[in-house]
Amino acid sequence: MKQNYTIMGAILLMVIAFVMAVYLYNSQQAETQTQLVTQNAEALSKPYSPRKGNPEAKVTIVEFLDPACETCRQFHPLVKELLATYRGKVNLVIRYAPLHPGSDQMVKILQAAKKQGKFWEVLDLMFETQPYWASHHQPKPEVFWTYLERFGFDVVQLRQDMKDPEIDRIVKQDIADGQLLGATKTPTFFVNGKPLSRFGYEQLKSLVASEVNANY
Repeated sequence: MKQNYTIMGAILLMVIAFVMAVYLYNSQQAETQTQLVTQNAEALSKPYSPRKGNPEAKVTIVEFLDPACETCRQFHPLVKELLATYRGKVNLVIRYAPLHPGSDQMVKILQAAKKQGKFWEVLDLMFETQPYWASHHQPKPEVFWTYLERFGFDVVQLRQDMKDPEIDRIVKQDIADGQLLGATKTPTFFVNGKPLSRFGYEQLKSLVASEVNANY
């Protein structure tokens, strides 16, 4: 019996040590990202970045996303919910982080859609249909084009707009800015320049609430 208690005690100590290690790792990551933002504040957003919500809002969520990222898809309605909850007080800025092979074509479609004033509609459609064109993290842009046609988007104009060299420059700039800010996974969020202390929706929700309370 004594030996069992000793084993259980050792296991408990290992669990505590693991939890502490994860906590310290997350804290160090958040601290590192905070330093990166301080050093590269201009990399958070650009004039061309898609923005949703009141442009004069005092709280800004910056999201680095990949359209082929399943977690980004899960967060998409949750972020929209935060914008609705704090309508007029919070806005959202989207930056591109095409980490999956082939995702660069998807973000080019998004940026081309922005030229037509259809960015948010196409982003919604991408996430709604993601299981069909990006199963197992393998984007197939040609499959998504069929959805664009089906839902009545001007695919001829989109294909033409995608050839604009400015879109390539924008995607490369977003990737470079993401690297400067330590956005090595998607989605990565910053709220008024502050990274999440630990990744998760509750952490995002809490940080947004804290910034709203501090600014209004």
